[in-house]
Amino acid sequence: MLSQILDRLRDPIVFALPAVGLLVAIEMLALRFGDDQDAKGFARDTRASVLTGLGALVVSTLLRAAALGLYAVVYTYLAPFHLPADARWTWVVLFFGVEFLLYWYHRSAHMIRIIWAGHQVHHSSEYFNTSTALRRKWAQWFEKLVWLPLPLLGVPPVLVFTMHSFHLIYGLFAHTEKVGKLPRPLEFIFVTPSHHRVHHGTEPEYLDKNFGSILIIWDRMFGTFQPEGRRPTYGLTKQINTYSIWKIQVHEFATMAREVRGAGTWRHRMGYLFGRPGWRPESEKQQDTSPALPAHAQS
Repeated sequence: MLSQILDRLRDPIVFALPAVGLLVAIEMLALRFGDDQDAKGFARDTRASVLTGLGALVVSTLLRAAALGLYAVVYTYLAPFHLPADARWTWVVLFFGVEFLLYWYHRSAHMIRIIWAGHQVHHSSEYFNTSTALRRKWAQWFEKLVWLPLPLLGVPPVLVFTMHSFHLIYGLFAHTEKVGKLPRPLEFIFVTPSHHRVHHGTEPEYLDKNFGSILIIWDRMFGTFQPEGRRPTYGLTKQINTYSIWKIQVHEFATMAREVRGAGTWRHRMGYLFGRPGWRPESEKQQDTSPALPAHAQS
């Protein structure tokens, strides 16, 4: 089992990095020789995304080693049966299992602030392109624990993160403004660039929509689907205006910590940690006569 775990640490994402680097370079060249006047901002944002992604890859590799050890114990001693790794239907179960769990984890990352504090990293760019897909959080502890049901149901642990990596690679395709809407059957079933542009939009009708990874059917089933209308404005509802990879990672955690320290009761402290992004006590809401802000207004 140990040799299999070490073998699976050779993440498919690592093998995809040359292609990703080529796509990012093509985007930068297209902007450099195009009519867009924001080439400098794009370059700095791309650099921040790439460096953030490289840091996330290191963190992910270390956490995967620990998580796979835990998954191996669960699979060996707690799973009531073991699915054969070479069976096609095992991969079908794995694909839909990862898809379903990823949808709910992604949705919870927008609804629970302590998880959102990490996930907001991916939304912090005001651009939407291949490099945006690389902008990943370093606070990945919840992300590694979300897959525990799969080894418990008999899925070989060595396959879990491999399937998740293929989902992340698919996400590279979804982060672009160069692809419009695809044929209706594809738009109905799969997450397309049009669907994912909505997910990164800051407009009220776009907030907390289209959480799917490869399939958009979960959003249609659970009421979180939103088609693309007007062109989205990307980023956070309160833009952070920084290219510092450290500030991109920690700014929301820092804000949350200040609010927890200043809270008067344990109930309020728990609200700042586990409530929706932008949660405040009712007493503060009553003192504020300004219009209500969207869910991510404090992010």
